[in-house]
Amino acid sequence: MADLKEQFQKAAKDVMGLAERPDNDTMLRLYALYKQGSEGDAKGPKPGFFDFVGTAKYEAWEKLAGMSSEQAMKKYVDLVKTLRG
Repeated sequence: MADLKEQFQKAAKDVMGLAERPDNDTMLRLYALYKQGSEGDAKGPKPGFFDFVGTAKYEAWEKLAGMSSEQAMKKYVDLVKTLRG
C-alpha cells in the first residue's frame, strides 16, 4: 500500500509536467480519480447551477462512488503513465 501511495503522489507530480494538456474529458477523469483516491466518495454540497466547471468536476467524482481508494489510485497511476507515453 505504501508503494502505491508513493506511485500515486509521483503521478500527481508528473501530471503537472506533461508536455501537452490532456483533453477536457481526460482532465475530468484525472480529477475524479485523484479525488476518489485521496478522499474517497464525493462529499459536501454539489456546486451551484452556474458553476459549470465545478459541477462537471463534482459529477465526474460522484460517478466513482463505491470505488476503493486503492483502485482509484491504481487507475490514476495507469492513466498518467499512458499520458506520459
